[in-house]
Amino acid sequence: MFAYFRGKLASLLPEEAVIEVSGIAYQFLISATTHRQLPEQGNEVLLFAHLVVREDLLQLYGFSREEERQLFRLLLLTSGVGPKLALALLSGLEVQDVYEAILANAPEQLYGITGVGKKTAARIILELRDKILKLSPGSLVASPTQLSSTRLRDDAVNALVTLGFSRIAVQKAVVAILEQNSSLTVEEVIKAALATIHNS
Repeated sequence: MFAYFRGKLASLLPEEAVIEVSGIAYQFLISATTHRQLPEQGNEVLLFAHLVVREDLLQLYGFSREEERQLFRLLLLTSGVGPKLALALLSGLEVQDVYEAILANAPEQLYGITGVGKKTAARIILELRDKILKLSPGSLVASPTQLSSTRLRDDAVNALVTLGFSRIAVQKAVVAILEQNSSLTVEEVIKAALATIHNS
């Protein structure tokens, strides 16, 4: 029904954004990934939209990138996965990471996200793998630079999880660190993430 909304970012919270368009304010639920991409309150913003319709509720979900909305819609096709769980998954992992986990049949890469247990992760992979294989290859294949960055992030995250930290907390810390400086080594990322986690 809605492709996207462009307007002034009237309000921004970690899980919610309000956009004013021609004097009308629209409330969107957003992922942590989209939240990191949005500008400061008062700036113009564009969000790709998905409307969830229920008997007692009309709820808009907003995404900073079309690829994130596409994956959100795919996740909703999985049995037992609703908007809340799909958004949690997109908050804990990058779009490319979810695609890679599904295509590699690696449910363990989805563990640790709130609400995603072993059965749910296995069901997501089972029900979405064929659908994802039918998508345009260009939307799924990362560049060599992206693959190198993904490996660096995965190595740092896995090392920290081995030390006993939760995957979702580690993911957030590592992603934030690499967004600030993508030239760090694995050891430097781990050291910075440990400091971030301990100070949070």
